[in-house]
Amino acid sequence: MRIIVASASTLLLAIALTALARVVSPRVGLVAAPRQDRWHSKPTPLLGGLAIYLAFVAGFCFFGPRTTGAYAILAGGTLLVITGLVDDILHIKPYTKLVFQLIAASILVYFGLHLPFVEYQLVNNLLTIFWLVGITNALNLLDNMDGLAGGISAIACAFLAVTFLLNGQIQEAVLPAMLGAAALGFLVFNFSPASIFMGDSGSMFLGFLLSGTALLSDSGRLRNLTSVLLTPVLILMIPIFDTCIVTITRKLSGRPISQGGRDHTSHRLVALGVSERRAVLLLYSLAAASGALALMVRLMSTTVMMGLVPGFALLVVFLGLYLGKVRVYEEGEEPQGIRIINAIADFSYKRRVFEVLLDVVLMTLAYYCAFLLRWDGNLPQEQAAIFLTTLPLVIIIQISFFLFGGVYRGLWRYIGITDFLTIARAVIAGGAVSMLVVFAEYWFRGPSRAVALLSVLLLLVFVSASRLSFRVLPALIVGRRKLDPDAKPVLIYGAGDGGELLIREILSNPDHRYAPVGFIDDDDRKAGKLIHGYKIFGSHQLPYLVRVYGISEVLISTFKVPDAKLDYLRRLGVGLKKMSIRIE
Repeated sequence: MRIIVASASTLLLAIALTALARVVSPRVGLVAAPRQDRWHSKPTPLLGGLAIYLAFVAGFCFFGPRTTGAYAILAGGTLLVITGLVDDILHIKPYTKLVFQLIAASILVYFGLHLPFVEYQLVNNLLTIFWLVGITNALNLLDNMDGLAGGISAIACAFLAVTFLLNGQIQEAVLPAMLGAAALGFLVFNFSPASIFMGDSGSMFLGFLLSGTALLSDSGRLRNLTSVLLTPVLILMIPIFDTCIVTITRKLSGRPISQGGRDHTSHRLVALGVSERRAVLLLYSLAAASGALALMVRLMSTTVMMGLVPGFALLVVFLGLYLGKVRVYEEGEEPQGIRIINAIADFSYKRRVFEVLLDVVLMTLAYYCAFLLRWDGNLPQEQAAIFLTTLPLVIIIQISFFLFGGVYRGLWRYIGITDFLTIARAVIAGGAVSMLVVFAEYWFRGPSRAVALLSVLLLLVFVSASRLSFRVLPALIVGRRKLDPDAKPVLIYGAGDGGELLIREILSNPDHRYAPVGFIDDDDRKAGKLIHGYKIFGSHQLPYLVRVYGISEVLISTFKVPDAKLDYLRRLGVGLKKMSIRIE
């Protein structure tokens, strides 16, 4: 009940203070002006962060826990709010902000908040400072699109509060509950289209409070790496993920990490054709999924967790690789370093090295998950010993069959049935040989035949899914690509293989400037069916389609159209164009 009252009070106060800040900010000159390296296009008030801070402090005074750790977190957050306000006004240097972030983090360490990572206190203190400063800057970098940082913070606070409640830490749960309520109250005015920004004062305050509050988590009497580190890392996965993408791309391109730019995760989603709102909602969904996994980790055994969490990490890596290849700058506008990255990425041997390393990870994961499935998640000690002993042997044999079986000759973007058959042959042959060798090593006693079969099936699924990911991800993220409103409406004649290839080419390359209406086919049995979501019409419907949709051009996808049919099309007043798709 206390948490509900505290959250509701903070939420209402945050809404009122944010509304007031929208009015006060322009009068005192605290307005974010549009810049080339920023996303917004009009002057926007900047005092939203102060509204979040004041709402949280007011809630803390009435409902906050009276503990040393809570006071230390609030003191460090207050220091960063002041630093952020000064930066919003005077634009101080990045290293100056870093100094104050280090001071704020040191306050928490001094009062006994730290990550129990190793037995050495000094190492734990340094890791804690790195965690606090890292998450603080991650939230700061994430504040790059309307509603993003505030919404992600609110979601993270919700999962942190649930974590505290599951730990039995009722008092500590009030902190993330009030912080999330303050962020949610601000979000009322910050969700697209935003009428106020939080500024550096808000983003650094939220980042520091989230990372500091996570240190209060205590799984009963047993504080371990899983409960103290892995859970908050999963809850705060989105800011960490975005920071990794930005840091890697900017470092490789020779640009300062602190320099603004339109190369964040959200910007890359928009570059794919996703609206700003949908991009933010997609990241909300990913944050919620990661937070749910963080709660599931608490209920899992260590053996199960070691299979599930790396699998989720691989999904995140694939998403990062896909988004990292998205062009976020116009031609000639991109920094010189970005062009260098793109040129390096074109070297095929680098891609092959990555594929080999990825397959090694997938082989390890498939082999381990096979043991987990066979033994229902409770891996006996002798089976764990078999896994560790035989894993190098299995990897060597499988990777050899992949190499000599032609798995690394294909391109992921154009994967087809032939490539899947190649993968299947290599997986099955490599699995059979590796299991024979394993069984022979143990004289056919000890290793499970079920593990052999499961590992082959899982590896086939994992490798196939990895190759298919670059074709599935666009469909999942973007859906059907929005066509240019000025594109020419066309019909495709021929609902066969040629027509399927043709519409795929049109949808993949908007430069053709065609807007497909559907297919025309002489086979009435195909009428009413769909190809890639586009309807097949009978040839007798041509006059109606031309009249209703303003068709001025028909694309011929087959060489089997009779001359009489072509003459009929010309008499309807439409232009004809034969399109040939060459598969390389």
